[in-house]
Amino acid sequence: MTETITSEFDAAAMEVFGALLVNSYSGAATTAMVALGHRTGLFEAATAGPATSSELAARAGLSERHVREWLGAVTTAGILDYEPADATYRLRPEHAALLIGETALNQALIAGGLVQMSRYVDLVEGCFRAGGGIPYDVYRPEFTEVMDTMGRWRYDALLVDGYLTLVPGLVDCLRIGTAVADLGCGTGHCVNVMARRFPASEFVGYDLAGDAIERARAEAAEWGLTNTRFEVLDVRDLPSAPGFGVITAFDSIHDQVDPAGVLAAAHDALEPGGAFVMVDVRASSNLEDNVGNPMAPIIYAISVLHCLEVSLAHDGAGLGTAWGEQLACTMLRAAGFAHLEVHEIEGDPFNLLYAARRPDLPA
Repeated sequence: MTETITSEFDAAAMEVFGALLVNSYSGAATTAMVALGHRTGLFEAATAGPATSSELAARAGLSERHVREWLGAVTTAGILDYEPADATYRLRPEHAALLIGETALNQALIAGGLVQMSRYVDLVEGCFRAGGGIPYDVYRPEFTEVMDTMGRWRYDALLVDGYLTLVPGLVDCLRIGTAVADLGCGTGHCVNVMARRFPASEFVGYDLAGDAIERARAEAAEWGLTNTRFEVLDVRDLPSAPGFGVITAFDSIHDQVDPAGVLAAAHDALEPGGAFVMVDVRASSNLEDNVGNPMAPIIYAISVLHCLEVSLAHDGAGLGTAWGEQLACTMLRAAGFAHLEVHEIEGDPFNLLYAARRPDLPA
């Protein structure tokens, strides 16, 4: 006879989980308020010193009634402090450091990205029911702006003096001069930053999005760069000749339709001994390793709302944002790369840098 094992309902465990849900919902609501504070300039206005709702609204040129309600949300969320005696609000400098400024520390940019992604919940629900995904074009042009905003200041601060310095000999190679390709370049800011810093090298950026490519070209023209070009291209069709000394990919491999094909194309497009530098999300390929990582729910949610969808829309591999270090290394080796190294990035706890090379001689 089979014995049925039942467990008693644990009311205390239910209360603990209920509190967790409330914290999650509160965090989601606060995310929208942080995005509003960033977009309206309220955080910058608050750095001028303690202010009433009327004074803060006047500083930012906004409706006082809306500002007052927003202040209620961000004060109860612990972002601003409130002094009842004179009805003033204060933004601590330690909080301001993570909410304002054109620096890699500004985490208000993440809030804006998450709010934008939430617009696609209805479409994603349809994918859950019918399968498939959402084509990349559906996310544009808003997604182009979100990705540019979220990455621009981080790359300004860390790209050359943080990321590239982790790869032995790479900076010297770029300084002497080589041909460089960037895969999935978006608005081309990384390409332009490198091109301005290393005028002896020649750079090309490839991306599917025509609007992003136009912005890349406009920035290059504004900066007076003569060593860059940008092309609309599916990077699976990366030309293998005449060959590149360096190929980079910044947060662009995991959402490809055919990531293995892209990595193989990158390998073949490099000169013998050429370097492939990939920056991608810091995560494990094993779900159990990601439990307890405070960024993991965000990583998986972004995957569900975007990265997974744009790959599955074309019957792609659907790696997802949390494809992880183990799978990334396996795929890089399968593509033929050698001398693979994985580096943590000082100042960027959200990503890892993968450095690999095409072997000097055929395998």
